[in-house]
Amino acid sequence: MEPDPGRRKAHRPDEASGPRIERRGRTVRVRSLDAAKQVLRARHRTTQAGFTAEAIPQGVLKHHPILMSDGPLHDQQRTKVARFFAPTVVRERYTDLMDDCAERTVAEAASGPQCRLDDLALFYSVEVTAQVVGLTGSGVRAMAHRLVTFFNQPPFDLDQPGLGRTRRQWMQAAVNGLVPLVRFYVADVRPAIRARRRTPSDDVISHLIAEGYSNRDILVESVTYGTAGMVTTREFICMAAWHLLDDDALKQRFLTGDQEERLALLNEIIRLEPVVGHLYRRVQEAFTIRDRDTEIELAAGDLVDVCVRHTNTDADAVGPQPRDLCPGRTTGRGVDAAGLTFGDGAHRCPGQPLALLEADALLVRLLSREVRIVREPTIGWDDLIEGYVLRDFVLEVR
Repeated sequence: MEPDPGRRKAHRPDEASGPRIERRGRTVRVRSLDAAKQVLRARHRTTQAGFTAEAIPQGVLKHHPILMSDGPLHDQQRTKVARFFAPTVVRERYTDLMDDCAERTVAEAASGPQCRLDDLALFYSVEVTAQVVGLTGSGVRAMAHRLVTFFNQPPFDLDQPGLGRTRRQWMQAAVNGLVPLVRFYVADVRPAIRARRRTPSDDVISHLIAEGYSNRDILVESVTYGTAGMVTTREFICMAAWHLLDDDALKQRFLTGDQEERLALLNEIIRLEPVVGHLYRRVQEAFTIRDRDTEIELAAGDLVDVCVRHTNTDADAVGPQPRDLCPGRTTGRGVDAAGLTFGDGAHRCPGQPLALLEADALLVRLLSREVRIVREPTIGWDDLIEGYVLRDFVLEVR
């Protein structure tokens, strides 16, 4: 059982909190942050196994999606797209965009008697992501609804052969995945590709065209960037707002601090409340991980489950009171302020600066108003991201 959740709102009482590393059959679960970094930094010894990566047929795409690829191909992809997400680039290129979107979103929130923050955060995050990716040829709200449908999938279990799905569930997964994919391509991706072929811009789709990606490859990458930018930022904005509105002292600290102080607070919230709760790797070459006085030999074929919700509250790494909110806490050497929320190693998420600055731009404007929680959000859990979803978060904004 998970111990006292402390300040954590999205906690799962049925989720085991220990031991720090353990083997159960061919699955190894890691809850120690240091041991998790050993796994995530084991370049070429492990491959991506999360997000149903192993269910994607090989050879269908000329370029394997960046989220799913490994080895030299992945390294090349990461190097080339890094310029779109570097902290300096995000600040210089997207600050005005985020500020403008945030102003309009908060104005809409205040225009009626009540609003649903989860809906507003969805449209806001999709609009910003669309500009970065280059999906600017269609309406944001319609595109947001199309992106949301990708998550309408039957449950699965990475521990089980065939993801534990029945034949009927696989058929349902195919239909639920392919129909939205076709709609997304026709309404959003194809118009963007045509526009960028005529007039290239400084965005991801223009970059992919220049790299020789086919329309099919660009579609898959657009889904990857679009859903990743949407789902994580949407949930995080709602979770951060919930914490800040529940704690007046914390909210005042956020509103009176400069941007550096606000980002430190947001990093601390997302450390405690990581949106993606588990990261999975498949071992390709045997190696050993160590934690305190324990070591486990990982064999080729093993599945490693990095339990991010527990690595992020590992007192050895993040210091005392790991389930409290302590902005600017002193962490262990080499430990990111957000823990492993954005991963580590070759598959570390490049979108951390964008996600935090997006959340900051919206929240600082929203919370500067008079805001009251009308209904706290319901907490659900999504198999694909192995994390929480917050819905029906109703606010009154004056």
